[in-house]
Amino acid sequence: MQRGRCREPKTIMKAIQITEFGGPEKMSLIDIAEPVAGDGEVLLDVLKIGINYADTHQVENSYLSAQTLPLIPGIEVAGRTPDGKRVLALVSSGGYAEKATAHKGALIPIPDAVSDEDALCMLVQGSTAWHILKTMAHQKPGESVVIHAAAGGVGVIAIQLAKMWGAKVIAVASSQEKRDLALSLGADVAIDAKDPDLKSAIIAANGGKRVDIVLEMVGGPTFDRSLESLAHFGRLITYGMASRVAPTAVTPGALMAGTKTVSGFWLSHCFAKPELFHDVIAELFTMIAAGTLRPVIGARFGLSQAVEAHTQMRSRGSTGKITLDPQR
Repeated sequence: MQRGRCREPKTIMKAIQITEFGGPEKMSLIDIAEPVAGDGEVLLDVLKIGINYADTHQVENSYLSAQTLPLIPGIEVAGRTPDGKRVLALVSSGGYAEKATAHKGALIPIPDAVSDEDALCMLVQGSTAWHILKTMAHQKPGESVVIHAAAGGVGVIAIQLAKMWGAKVIAVASSQEKRDLALSLGADVAIDAKDPDLKSAIIAANGGKRVDIVLEMVGGPTFDRSLESLAHFGRLITYGMASRVAPTAVTPGALMAGTKTVSGFWLSHCFAKPELFHDVIAELFTMIAAGTLRPVIGARFGLSQAVEAHTQMRSRGSTGKITLDPQR
């Protein structure tokens, strides 16, 4: 009798998967075959996982790029390569898992002086803060910079970079605890995001003058009032819409009348350009190692607690970076 060809059993891992788009409750912890590295890829042992606002949009399919089901969310991990090196990586398979694949060109070595979690603060949030200030806003010394969601993952890095580069920083946050955190990181003034006259509060915080730069990722009325608070030659950089409420449409005439600029930023456009991605993160790592940049880890969850982690992020009650531990 002819025997069938023997197949090697697939290795099983834990992962978060969704089979239907929606809110955090659509995520489930499952056992699934680990991914297989393709040409030019490596299979990573995931050490820590970073959570981003983009992940919450992935789950509900409201992200800038369309998602397909079934889906393992997540784009960033700190992992270990087969030869034992720690790396920060954009993953080609879903990051909310014990194993993930990544293209070799997407691996960024993590220095010994930088922890896995601190490294995760830099891949999306750190590099975004860098680019919205330097590449998009062209921040100059002496300018005023308003940072909305100032206690969030991007905000806590943006405060420190803006101060390092000579700005007057006006932090905007929704609680006294968050405002205190922003001040501890170097913000000059911290104002209440819930102020019913946010435009006036921003201008008052700048000594009665309109502001030069606004970093905006809330959307809705926050965007509208921020645009109104800009000085001539002011720049508003929009890089998210955490409120999930669209702002009022901006007309070219309104920009001309105020000599204002509104720019959008999406980090994915930097991924293929080492000078805009790898080099920026390497410089941020140098700042961490030197003690001039302080990453903030706001909450730690196990992989099995991904629903709770997303719920906290969507409530906008979190501070700093939220991470998942694939071993829990």
